[in-house]
Amino acid sequence: MDGDTVTYEALQARLRQSQLDIFGAFHPRLEDAAPKGTKTLLLIGPHEPGFWAHVTAAPEFNDGNPDPLDRWSRRVIGRIACDLGGKALFPFSGPPWHPFIAWAKRSGRAWASPVNILVHDRAGLMVSYRGALALKTALDLPDPPPAPPCATCDDQPCLSACPVSALVPAGYDVPACHAFLETAPGQDCLKTGCAVRRACPVSQSYGRLPEQSAYHMGRFHT
Repeated sequence: MDGDTVTYEALQARLRQSQLDIFGAFHPRLEDAAPKGTKTLLLIGPHEPGFWAHVTAAPEFNDGNPDPLDRWSRRVIGRIACDLGGKALFPFSGPPWHPFIAWAKRSGRAWASPVNILVHDRAGLMVSYRGALALKTALDLPDPPPAPPCATCDDQPCLSACPVSALVPAGYDVPACHAFLETAPGQDCLKTGCAVRRACPVSQSYGRLPEQSAYHMGRFHT
């Protein structure tokens, strides 16, 4: 597989061998701030179920060095980018920081949710991006979904799920969230993931394990 002959479907199959998936893709315009010469930009996220078992068995999670998930992402996504003659981009490498949130919205598969954080058509509020691939080939891309999942979510449980109302349409009260995680009731969010993200019906169908959410919550609450 090389950058001149690859298809969207072939690249998706290659990514899924590493429990990754395409979480959105688009043909960049100048204002998208993609690397020069990029004809297709693809956002890469965890393919569930099975991502956490796969990645925690990798060498990066067993060598005792810091940032195992980021190092795994660099190795795996970087290898694919190299094979395709493209460039791997990461949300954790900066400054300068790549505009992953803007790219996610541009892809047509992620939107601002009622609580303002991103919601994805497949991952819901559990959406995360391990990296992006900037390719010099213009791939044929599937059409994005016509509307966000929130458009047909009548109950919108995300709005009332936070025990301390840290995530609301007006903004995110980070100090209130951290303070709650220090309490006994807050251990549920700390060990199984943010209650707001878990409340999303799409999140519940995505298959992300509580252990993965606990890892990210632990990184957040340090």
